[in-house]
Amino acid sequence: MQDTLQLTIHKAPHSRIKELDYNNIKFARQYSDHMLLADYKGGEWKNLRIEPYGNISLSPANPAIHYGQSIFEGLKAYKHDDGKISIFRPQANFERMNISAERMVMPAIPEEIFMDGMRELLKVDSQWVPNVEGTALYIRPFMFAIDEFIGVRPSDDFTFMIITSPVGAYYAKPVKVRVETHYTRAVKGGTGYAKTAGNYAASLYPAKLAHKDGYDQLIWTDGQEHKYVEESGTMNIMFVIGDTLVTAPTGDTILNGITRDSVLTLARDWGMNVEVRPLTVDELIDAAKTGKLKEAFGAGTAATIAHVDTIAHEGIDYKLDQSGWEFSEKVLKALNDIRLGRVEDKFGWNYLI
Repeated sequence: MQDTLQLTIHKAPHSRIKELDYNNIKFARQYSDHMLLADYKGGEWKNLRIEPYGNISLSPANPAIHYGQSIFEGLKAYKHDDGKISIFRPQANFERMNISAERMVMPAIPEEIFMDGMRELLKVDSQWVPNVEGTALYIRPFMFAIDEFIGVRPSDDFTFMIITSPVGAYYAKPVKVRVETHYTRAVKGGTGYAKTAGNYAASLYPAKLAHKDGYDQLIWTDGQEHKYVEESGTMNIMFVIGDTLVTAPTGDTILNGITRDSVLTLARDWGMNVEVRPLTVDELIDAAKTGKLKEAFGAGTAATIAHVDTIAHEGIDYKLDQSGWEFSEKVLKALNDIRLGRVEDKFGWNYLI
């Protein structure tokens, strides 16, 4: 397989695995022994390799630093009870990364580099996949420009990398969110649907203001009128209103989340009413006031399902009844059971290493 892939492997002389406390894993604070790299130069991908994890050298004129020509993905690997290792829906991440690459004027990544390279990296670092309940190995593929040129134009040359990190829970408790009615994460015609660095940079200051006021995250609204609900922090956001699961449609401004798609697939498979449609802030707040809003939760790779227990709007906090989180608890358990190989993977989501 490596001959076909033309992959070279240089293993670290000493593993750092003994530094990992499996029962006290923080989110993305420790990184595995190795990383995958590939270079795009002269119009082709080359030099695919696995090397010991470590710092990289960049020119001060690197355009990814100056102009944000950088994209990434996030996904997780899990260790099953029988010791097998699987990655959850990596094909979807591969496809989405190339959608981001096109929007950011970057070369498409060949499937064999993304998928087979990732598989070989996890084989080398398989001992870093934790088997403690609530943990996983977070996988971060990313690509960035490497030209030594500060003129404003698309770069010619790029580096693709994958690093991995054992992780625990992203949120240790249910989150408090505030509806954002001034700052904007993404606008129509922009890069909101791409997983690119600048989208996250734009969110940091408004999030900091929310944290200062005691909120964990924001509910982003549309950039024109701040009338419609879009995302929450770094996640898609979903609501159970009455007996119906409601979430915003994806488009220019909303990332097509893989966890979001998984939740919608399961809900439809269970026969639940599902509405993918624009949801106004007024409708959301009215549902919270009248008790029709049963559940609110973020859906994303890092948190999987992040329960929302408070939604703030115009200075008023609306508390949700935690005892009513029936669907979000059910879907969280279902996703965990699928990813850990405890139930039938009827949708073919697990990619076994």
